[in-house]
Amino acid sequence: QVQLVESGGGLVQPGGSLRLSCAASRSIFFGYDMGWFRQAPGKQRELVAGITTGGITNYADSVKDRFIISRDSARNTMYLQMNSLKPDDTAVYYCNRQSRFWDWGQGTQVTVSS
Repeated sequence: QVQLVESGGGLVQPGGSLRLSCAASRSIFFGYDMGWFRQAPGKQRELVAGITTGGITNYADSVKDRFIISRDSARNTMYLQMNSLKPDDTAVYYCNRQSRFWDWGQGTQVTVSS
């Protein structure tokens, strides 16, 4: 089992930026395909950005060209740089492996509003 702690969320105006962090309790990034997920009120959790063990990234169409996923293996930390934020990006953001999920962390709330 791996513990995951997300941070970096907050309230931001439309068009603004945030960088989320995901700290893992042990080294995982070369062993698992990882991802950032989000869940908006009344909606299912969805994968918005993924990174494979080989460093290949993929994005949901809704965030493509605005979000960037990256990792720092030395720090056991994964990041999500979010630019040009929109109100539709409002959600709780989580990190996890892309399949056979570990226990979900608390997530970090992102609210995009003027």
